[in-house]
Amino acid sequence: MKSRLIINPISGTRSKAGLDDQVKEMLAPLGWSVEVVYTQCHGDATRLASDAVGLGYDAVFAAGGDGTINETAAALCGSRTVLGIIPCGSGNGLARHLGIPIDIKEGIKVILENHPMPIDFATVNDRKFFCTFGVGFDAAVSAAFARKKTRGKFTYLQSTFETYANYEPEYYTISANGKMLTKKAFLVAVCNASQYGNNAYIAPHAAIDDGLLDVTIIHAGNLFNTAIVGVDMLTGMIEKNVLIQTFRTPHLVIERENSGVAHLDGEPMEIEKRLDIDCHHHSLNVYTPKHVQPFKPILTPVASMFNDLKIAINNVFSN
Repeated sequence: MKSRLIINPISGTRSKAGLDDQVKEMLAPLGWSVEVVYTQCHGDATRLASDAVGLGYDAVFAAGGDGTINETAAALCGSRTVLGIIPCGSGNGLARHLGIPIDIKEGIKVILENHPMPIDFATVNDRKFFCTFGVGFDAAVSAAFARKKTRGKFTYLQSTFETYANYEPEYYTISANGKMLTKKAFLVAVCNASQYGNNAYIAPHAAIDDGLLDVTIIHAGNLFNTAIVGVDMLTGMIEKNVLIQTFRTPHLVIERENSGVAHLDGEPMEIEKRLDIDCHHHSLNVYTPKHVQPFKPILTPVASMFNDLKIAINNVFSN
């Protein structure tokens, strides 16, 4: 079995020292041959993964955050090459949705289970995303976070609060399922997976293999009830909030007055004012755990939070 391990050395906050040897050591007993490569700039992961597909590699393992996973997966769509996710980022949204442990060693064990699963991906104006796409407040936060010199949860929270203080909602026209609506919204999120990352559930019951996208609209509210949405997102109760409107669709169009910032899997980018978004069913194979606990509001987020704390403590004492 031939594989390529793509490591983003600057993703997240954890050191990648020794990661290459760890992956090789754990996969060797199953006969895996692992070639290790490192990204140096934006787009490298896509190029390196595409080369692996062309060479007939059985799998490509991506060690990084959602941006690295996005770049790698983009090259594997429609191929027989399986994606293995080794979560090393700040948010790790796709890994968390799939039930892949955030602890690196436990994440590698998922690959050892040899359980490839076909999942969907989505496109917005032909740009691929695998977790979430958004316009509005979440995109503005992603842009602010990208400008920071440091990474991690606290930096992301700082970007969130700074953006929230001065953010103004926009008008969007959304066409889907034969209907059209125009709303002034705090944000519009189109979700292939359930969360942004860091256990922030924007579409708690989204399925990544159903051929449908979960659309979450957060309507404009006042300072207080908009802040409550953030709390509900962290408990998995967002769909109960009065500011929330949700629906599922395989295709939608979002239009706004001007082009501007959006985010694909947490990576900010300038994008057109008309957005054609499609779901592509079962077009990517990913190694996933054989058994994943079903999502339960409050219980699942709390369990994930304590698990993150345990991993953070272990990392401190292991360094």
